[in-house]
Amino acid sequence: MDTTNVETQAPVITLTDAAVTEVKRLINVQGIEEGGLRLGVKGGGCSGLSYTINFDDKIGQYDQVYDFNGVKVIIDAKSAIYLQGTQLDYQKDLMGGNFKFLNPNANKTCGCGESFSA
Repeated sequence: MDTTNVETQAPVITLTDAAVTEVKRLINVQGIEEGGLRLGVKGGGCSGLSYTINFDDKIGQYDQVYDFNGVKVIIDAKSAIYLQGTQLDYQKDLMGGNFKFLNPNANKTCGCGESFSA
């Protein structure tokens, strides 16, 4: 994975310790050796925009890359506008666990927390 785009300025998004731990666990379980966690925003969902989260080994020219305790996070330039100041958390309960976006730019969020409007 090319890390020449690794940002040294304040990150667009932050990850809680719980989120970093869970991402590292997923990387180990899936045997991922290169790449990072790609976070983004796309059109759709109940509120107009929805979050995307997946692993990716490709870094585009305009992507921003941040390192959180060994976890590389990749964000495209368009998504960075909507994710500025967001915190990614991981929460576990009796039903399992899920990632939760705490986005200060969201004017409206759907009940499931997977979509928002800005």
